[in-house]
Amino acid sequence: MKWEGREQSSNVEDRRGMSMAAGGLAVGGGLGTLVLLLIMMFLGANPAQLMEQVGQQKPKPSVQAKIDPAQDRDASLKEFVSVVMRDTEDVWGKLFREQLNARYQEPKLVLFTGEVRSACGSATASVGPFYCPGDSNVYLDFEFFRVLKEKLGAPGDFAMAYVVAHEIGHHVQNQLGLSAKVQNMQSRAGKVESNQLSVRTELQADYLAGVWAHHAQTTKKILQVGDLEEAINAASKIGDDVLQKQATGRVRPDGFTHGTAAQRQRWFALGLKTGDVNGMMKPFEVEYDSL
Repeated sequence: MKWEGREQSSNVEDRRGMSMAAGGLAVGGGLGTLVLLLIMMFLGANPAQLMEQVGQQKPKPSVQAKIDPAQDRDASLKEFVSVVMRDTEDVWGKLFREQLNARYQEPKLVLFTGEVRSACGSATASVGPFYCPGDSNVYLDFEFFRVLKEKLGAPGDFAMAYVVAHEIGHHVQNQLGLSAKVQNMQSRAGKVESNQLSVRTELQADYLAGVWAHHAQTTKKILQVGDLEEAINAASKIGDDVLQKQATGRVRPDGFTHGTAAQRQRWFALGLKTGDVNGMMKPFEVEYDSL
């Protein structure tokens, strides 16, 4: 992906080095806990419910230990995600203005290490990247990118851009009122139906990530050889079926919350091909069993 030297977003908040004081959230963190949480998720736990349970724990004061820029091993990653954020701001600002007749409210990307507090509660890096509708922030610990590359087999800068764009897709859903509608439906649904709604929501975010990539390429020519393959590969590596198989040795469709590898590839690719923001409801219009 062509990103070096390009304009960066001003909506990146660096909280790396900030941690809960002693006696705070004790859910753990880092690579081992992330793998454990993935196993919990793909045994049927709903990520939103996990976040809610984490958020119920009383947050403690935080301690700031600033990272020395000269010793920041992730300085280039910070620059990279800042460029990706700027690209999402440009693309979605234009699409909201010209096609959705609305003003795009730019979210913040909050970088953290280990654990963080949000309007959705306190969470550790084990949750992975997440979007909080309560404060319109995307939260990211760079450890996830290392997991994506080393543990899930999805390396590459455009694979990382896809992750950021997917979370921004959730912000688009929230701003358009779609997230609230789904949550309302889930509150009246059983577990299986609630999971199916979650799948459709995640597939829609994949589609919106593809829409972003389409327009970013059209306006800025960001793609290089192999970039699309990186994103498609990443989508396949984080499918529910793949992760369930890795975690438990079997696949339980009724426990899906994000969609299969094939589904995630399909909807990202469709958004990328068409760039049609008005087609975002297709994941909800298609019958679940035929996805």
